[in-house]
Amino acid sequence: MKTNLLKNKKIAIVGGGMAGLTLARLLQMQNVEVKVYERDFNRDVRVQGSTLDLHEGTGLEAMKRAGLLEEFYKNHRAAASEMLLVDRALNIKFDDHGFAKFTSETRPEIDRAPLRDILLNSLHPHTVVWDSRFSSMEKENTGWRIQFKNGTTAYADVVVAADGANSQVRPYLSSLKPVYSGVTLLQGDIDEAAKNTPGLFTFAKGGKVMAFDDEKMIGYGSKGDGSIMFVAAFKCSQSWLSECGIDFKNQDQVLSWFKKEFSTWSEGWQEFFTAHGVSFIPRPQYYFPLDQKWETQNNLTMIGDAAHRMPPFAGEGANVAMQDSFELADVLTNGRFSDIKAALAYFEQDMITRGADATRMTLENTEKMFSKTSLEQMLSFFKNVHGAK
Repeated sequence: MKTNLLKNKKIAIVGGGMAGLTLARLLQMQNVEVKVYERDFNRDVRVQGSTLDLHEGTGLEAMKRAGLLEEFYKNHRAAASEMLLVDRALNIKFDDHGFAKFTSETRPEIDRAPLRDILLNSLHPHTVVWDSRFSSMEKENTGWRIQFKNGTTAYADVVVAADGANSQVRPYLSSLKPVYSGVTLLQGDIDEAAKNTPGLFTFAKGGKVMAFDDEKMIGYGSKGDGSIMFVAAFKCSQSWLSECGIDFKNQDQVLSWFKKEFSTWSEGWQEFFTAHGVSFIPRPQYYFPLDQKWETQNNLTMIGDAAHRMPPFAGEGANVAMQDSFELADVLTNGRFSDIKAALAYFEQDMITRGADATRMTLENTEKMFSKTSLEQMLSFFKNVHGAK
């Protein structure tokens, strides 16, 4: 007879991103008592970030196990898989619109907001405790007493850190610091893109655009809500952000920087930086060492970016994170382990290996995408993927 190791135990998931919500859904399907503590004020806070493509065996498998595959396909965006590969002058080098059916079937894309809604709607009422920004925690009985910055506390027998790349819970498991990748990206978000950045919005034809040159890249895509998220990524020192002196809330300062840093690129790209209402977030890209390890505990673990932070240049982060969720839910409820610590030890060893493989692939992609021959390499890659000549 299978033994659910979490029977009569309270589980706290810190972080209501895709990994945390997926884990909560899978645990509730096994009648586990679980709460998700999320720092956002409520579920209506705008979900930032690019469109996600879910992969077979990882992200899609998670949705399948969660019984949410049908809902996913009701909300996925086939047009988001269509892509133009261009140079710095906005000359089209490869048009993926003719091959998009292949991509949308194997790696269907969905905006983060509807994906989050699908997961939230699948949970029991009041599973997510909003406005709960983690502050600290201390051991209590055999579990943890968690303190939140709003003054509330919660007890849990097992805590799962799912609070992202800058996890505040991770240090309770590992003191290992992330490594700077050598690349920083500037994220920009623009509402009502058809009106505020009409040239680049129309150019994308509803899909995404990727440009490589000068050891830099610009990429963007439109979302179902009419907004655009773009990134301008470049090589710089780890100290660039603290030393650049740019006020990223000052649009003129950011535009001035872009004109200098991307001086050989078409002026057409500047439309992003002059758009009404554009907001900017600088994001230095880090990753955890491939050989990381920590001592397994019997009441604490981590998943997703908290466990294996990596740059976004292979599209693996969210997919690996969602696989973490179904692998963790499985080891804790499949009855194959004698106790929670044994289950977590098995899970963590496997997760570290999978995370290292994804990070290695990401770093290899990063090197290609920011090389002197990046455009040629990416052109060759996309042509090979589709068997194009």
